[in-house]
Amino acid sequence: MFFNDLNKIQDIAARTNFAIFSVPEIKLDSKNIFCLYPDEKKHKISVDMVREFITHATTTSSSDYFFIVYSAETMNEEAQNAFLKALEEPNEQCHFVLLTKAPSMLLPTILSRAQIYYYQNSDTLSSQIEADETIKNFAKRLIVARPNDLIKIATELHAKKDDEGRNFALSVVGTAIEILYKTYFATNNKKFLQKLPNLLSLYDNLAMNGNIKLHIVADML
Repeated sequence: MFFNDLNKIQDIAARTNFAIFSVPEIKLDSKNIFCLYPDEKKHKISVDMVREFITHATTTSSSDYFFIVYSAETMNEEAQNAFLKALEEPNEQCHFVLLTKAPSMLLPTILSRAQIYYYQNSDTLSSQIEADETIKNFAKRLIVARPNDLIKIATELHAKKDDEGRNFALSVVGTAIEILYKTYFATNNKKFLQKLPNLLSLYDNLAMNGNIKLHIVADML
């Protein structure tokens, strides 16, 4: 989804427990906000930093509180998994927000739980996609695939080990979605949005442990 006003991030985030915003570097300044930034020296967010951060999400207040992670892509896998634990039993008044220039660098398990919003400006939507080349190549194949091609792609992805295969498939589909959003913004050609409903449905089904081979073929036809 697109949005075009950085001042509306909190308003948008207030509608959900968990949202990811693909945005340039910004500073949100408001009451009821807890912020987590990368370490100034290492430029990373460690698992210990995340664990300390999410301890604040135990409020029983009736007011909305926002837990904002800046440069979320700097969390390593362990830190991202620790962050996920805060989402297992969400408090209705707690809204978790990840700000990042590179959504594709987040774990598929993170992406599958969130609403993802792309800031509609040239700096963000024309930025390079950070995914691994193998994932990008699979994503491009998926976007242009004909029915026979889908069977081949599905078979290749299904052949991977269970957890590895599912995470890889989710990364491929998430990257395909990002490619289409950014290509549409660059060209203003609506044909690049035609397959988005299929890809979004596929992502949701894979995230809910649906059969990889079955859904790639069924959802993309």
